[in-house]
Formats: sequence, structure tokens, C-alpha cells
Amino acid sequence: MNDAPKPLGLSNGLTNYGDQDFARYLRLSMARAMGYSSSLLQKPVVGIASTYSEFNNCHRGVPELVTAVKRGVLAAGGLPLEFPTISLGEVFLNPTSLFFRNLMSMDTEEMIKGQPMDAVVLVGGCDKTVPAQLMGAVSAGLPTVQVVTGPMMTGRWRGERLGACTDCRRFWARFRAGDIDGETIREVEGNLATTAGTCAVMGTASTMASLAEALGIMLPGTAAIPAVHADRIRAAEASGAAAMELIRAGTTIRDVITPKSVENALRVLLAIGGSTNAIIHLTAIAGRAGIEIDLRRLNELSDTTPVLVDLKPTGSFYMEDLYAAGGIGAVMRELKPLLHLDCLTVSGETLGARLEGSSGFVDRAVIRSLDNPLQPQGGLVALFGDLAPRGAILKRAAADPKLFEKEGRAVVFTSLEDLSARIDDPDLDVRADDFLVLQNAGPLSPSGMPEAGYIPIPQKLAQAGVKDMVRISDARMSGTAYGTIVLHVTPDAASGGPLGLVRTGDRIRLSVETRRIDLLVDEIEMATRRATTIPITANPTRGYARLYSREVLLADQGCDFDFLLATPQKD
Repeated sequence: MNDAPKPLGLSNGLTNYGDQDFARYLRLSMARAMGYSSSLLQKPVVGIASTYSEFNNCHRGVPELVTAVKRGVLAAGGLPLEFPTISLGEVFLNPTSLFFRNLMSMDTEEMIKGQPMDAVVLVGGCDKTVPAQLMGAVSAGLPTVQVVTGPMMTGRWRGERLGACTDCRRFWARFRAGDIDGETIREVEGNLATTAGTCAVMGTASTMASLAEALGIMLPGTAAIPAVHADRIRAAEASGAAAMELIRAGTTIRDVITPKSVENALRVLLAIGGSTNAIIHLTAIAGRAGIEIDLRRLNELSDTTPVLVDLKPTGSFYMEDLYAAGGIGAVMRELKPLLHLDCLTVSGETLGARLEGSSGFVDRAVIRSLDNPLQPQGGLVALFGDLAPRGAILKRAAADPKLFEKEGRAVVFTSLEDLSARIDDPDLDVRADDFLVLQNAGPLSPSGMPEAGYIPIPQKLAQAGVKDMVRISDARMSGTAYGTIVLHVTPDAASGGPLGLVRTGDRIRLSVETRRIDLLVDEIEMATRRATTIPITANPTRGYARLYSREVLLADQGCDFDFLLATPQKD
């Protein structure tokens, strides 16, 4: 039996030349070329995954955060080594950043495993970067701390406070309806995103930061710190020191991300009225650890978890207000009776110990108490039925309750191109009580599941004052969006799911109360449609796109690649 301790630092994971002593000798000689002292090269190594990119405005502050992490590692007695990975800037990627999330997770995993490090600090922020980093890190299995770039501060325009990107959508809807002119929308454009950081509202980026804190993989109190706040830099330094403590304690990411901590994260997601995207991402992160997220269990949690946070897009405030109001720590203290308090966190203590102390000042306009919630039930709900046998998601916190129990006529768009071509056609046969249905926008479609589920109100209805309609698709929706929108319909149309068989004029019934979404077409007609409908699928011939189309799973499995799961399902 070999009881020798695992090598640390640069002696770990030596390159294979068939001579381990030579490999160590060669590595140290090359490391000396970077100017490190002999004593520093003997220290434990903390890798720092840097996602700075000039194609990612959210990550403008990453270099400063990396520098702060390095200070924390050095002060705690370690050697910090920065390395780059893919960076995903949501609005700069085609077809969609979700398409590249799994690629970034693979990059992150392989660089953590392939390079000599004893722990890793992940520095990211924009929508898909945090889930990609956590997916890769779970698979790599080292001691891990997540650091996020933090949200933007709001801008000012004509006496009004603006923040990307809920206000982007609000003003664009007004522009489409003819309420404001081109000059005004250009003026607004220049005042929506005025600082470094992620979107200023509870969009996907801030939701994932909040869930990382809830999972325990981020230091307490750090999810909501604005990007330009000095506390954000101090949090990065503290995270570097925390990584060193995790090495000493032997605590890995698998000790922190567990079935209980995942359920805690779901509770927080429901309480903050967070992004629908988070269901896909959390499912993928959990799947790397062999943890399943059951959408029916999500409904059980949603029924018993109230909405406590009054942030846009479902409320009135911004992320900077949440930080000043007490942050995610204050939210979790309200949720204590509902949480698993024995979960371990990267601070070295259990969640219960972390939440024992007073949260200090809490602004109850922003963070409600458990006995005085904004809404009695959680912000998200899963729907099942003839149209979504494996589930769909509705963000009820952002929807119009008057549309929750409704039957309507389907107006179908067969693709994103069809939607773009016809949605504003003045001759479009559509009424305010119809259901807009978008097909072929799911994970297996040529479009790769973009954030197109926020189907615009047809222009002629918008100009008539219509603000919301039931909209259904296999696409996703930005966490900054709002409306009565059914998303992630699974199986998707490209998989041959029932969504692809809907025709204009069909009747659809939505019932949030019974958690159902049903297509009211008899089985004989459906059988005929199945026999004559050829699904529209992507058929790339090379590169990453080909890998994606062959391996991507559907939304209820997190849109991960099958071979990256803890237990792959395919032969």
C-alpha cells in the first residue's frame, strides 16, 4: 500500500517523458524563466482561471480581480498562477452563448486537470461563464472558489434610473409600439450600460452568482457586490486566501456541491425570482456530480418557497440595491427554516454557522421577511402535459396572473426566420387572446436554443396597447425579460416533440394551477401529423458544431453533453 502524500504544487501532475525526475527538473527550470524564486516554486499552487476578453464587456474588470486573488494566495503562503480560458460574452456570440457553454466547460475542466494546481479560483461573470466554470470544476474535482465580476451600477437618463437589460426591453417595446422615436431610443442606448459588470438586474448572470453563493462555492456576502465597488476587489483577495485554506483542509468542490446544497440553491432561485436559464445551468452543474434535478420536485419547492426579493425584471429595484439591502446572506437568513444548514461552504464552516450571526441592516423594501413575502409561492413553475411531456418552465413571478388559466388559439411560427418575417406584418392573423407559438428554437434546432422565447408582441397589437400575451416555445429567455412565457418545452420540435406538430388554429390550454400545458388536438390527427412531419434539425459536417449536435441533451437534462455527465446515458 502506498501511503506517500500526494505531490503538491509544481511537482503535481508531471509531464510524461518516461522519467519523472527529469520532468520535475525540466518544469522547474522553465518556471524559473518566469522569474520565480526557488522558495516560491515549492509552494502549493492555486490556479486562477481568467476569462478576460475584449469580446466580453461584463469582464472588463477581470484583470483587477485576478491581481487581487493573487494577493490573497501569496499572503496565505501559496503560489498563484493565472491561466486563460474561453470567455463567453452573451451579446457578442452567434448563434448563442449557450451553444458554447459546454465547450467552455471542457476547456475549464481540462486546463484544471492538465496543469499542476492544488486548487482553483474561477473568475467569471457573464451569463454562461459561471455555469461553464462550475461544470468544468465539478468534473475536475479540486478545491474550488468562485469569484464573479459583479453587476453594473445603474445609469441616469432624464431623471430616470436605467439598468441593462430589463430597461433595454422596456424601451424597445415602447419604440416598437411607436411611443418613442429613433433619436430617443439612441439616447437611451447610451445610458443603459455605463459601467463594467454584468446586467444590473436579476438576470441570468446575477442569478447564477446568487446560486453560487447559495451552493456554498462562493464566499458569503460576495454575490451582489457591484463590479466597480472596492468590496469586489477585497472579495477577490479573500477568495485567494480561502482557496489556500481549502487545500489545507482537503475540501474539494464535490464536498460543497451536494444534493442538499443544490436544493438550497433551488430555494434561493425561487425566492429571488431568478432567471429561467438557471434551471438549465443548475441541472448541468448538478449532473456533473451525478445529482438529478427533478422538475416535479422543483414544483414542490416552489409551492413552499415565497418570493422575497423585489428586483427587476419582476420588481422595482436593481442589484446595487440588493447589495445595500443585505445581499443574498439576508435572503438566506429569511429562508433558514427551509434550508439544509449542515452543508459545507468554502468559508470552512457550515451554512448554518455562516447564517448564525446577525445580518445587520436589511432594507425590507428590497428583501421581504419570510412572513411578509412579495408572493406566497416561488418565482418559477414547471408545466407538464400533452405539449410538454418532459416539462416546460414558466416564470410566474414575471407573468400576468390573469393569463394563468387560459385557453387560446395557436398562432405558429415555424422558425426564428419565420418569426422575424411575419411578426410585424400588418396582415398577420392574430388577436390579443391568441397564444404565440415558436417552433424549432430548441437545443437540437439549427438555432441552438437562443434567448428567443421572449417573442415580441406583434406590432399591430403593441400599437393597440397590448402588453402581454401567452407565448410558448422550446427556446430560452433572458433573465432580464418578463411576460407570460412558457419556455424550454421538452422534447423540443427538432427532436420530434409535440411542439413541432402544432398548427395555427389549434387550441392550447394553459393551467398554472394544475401545472399543465395541453394541445387540444385528438390523437388520430396527431398520429397523422407525426407521420407526415419531418423535424428540422441541424446537420453540421465538422468541428465543434458537429460534436454539439451529436451529444447535446435536452433542456430537462441541462443541455449538457451526454459524455460529460457523471454517468453518461448513451452507449
